[in-house]
Amino acid sequence: MANIIVTGSSRGIGLELVRALGAEGHRVLAISRNTAPLEALGQEGLTALSLDLSKNEDLDALASALTGHWNTVDVLVNNAGAIVNKPFLETPLEDFRKVYEVNVFAVAALMKMVIPKMPREGHVLNVSSMGGVQGSMKFPGLSAYSSSKGALITLTEMIAEEFKETGPSCNALALGAVQTEMLEEAFPGYKAPVSAKQMARYIKDFCLTGHHLYNGKLLQVSSSTP
Repeated sequence: MANIIVTGSSRGIGLELVRALGAEGHRVLAISRNTAPLEALGQEGLTALSLDLSKNEDLDALASALTGHWNTVDVLVNNAGAIVNKPFLETPLEDFRKVYEVNVFAVAALMKMVIPKMPREGHVLNVSSMGGVQGSMKFPGLSAYSSSKGALITLTEMIAEEFKETGPSCNALALGAVQTEMLEEAFPGYKAPVSAKQMARYIKDFCLTGHHLYNGKLLQVSSSTP
């Protein structure tokens, strides 16, 4: 059984991913600002930490928790995400910063912290978006979100290159429309063809096995537009 860290785990895909991993007996460290939904799972092998990874003091708290929790981390799933849906000229730079703090900077900080604990065959999986894929369809109001997800894709490629000789592997999944709270924020009223549970099952399988075939790769996981 693997030691797995999942961020953004209190709702949607993240919560379903934690549930699916626990059903297979994996040990999961779930990070979210709200841990109540995780604690309600009553799942054996699950540790829930209430942290905001955009805050330095919470990153320090996570470093301390990891020191006493696991010596080895097999899989890191960077699933946490922030979104702002506003026209570009009406989006304050502070909103851009907040989105990038969660979608890019917190991911970088967490990888710096966790990668030294990962074996050569470990896997870092970054959850991106079709909105961050160069040449994909773009939507007004999502300039901060989509550009941050594009940055995450490039960061994934760079980490894979730097650690290609020693591991771990690092890949990104660009998700299309999944029926989650975040989708409702971006596209109010839109009904996605894929549920959070369905996507979580795919991510569960990929985070455990995808690194056997992929490294530094972006896989587009979408059956629709958006």
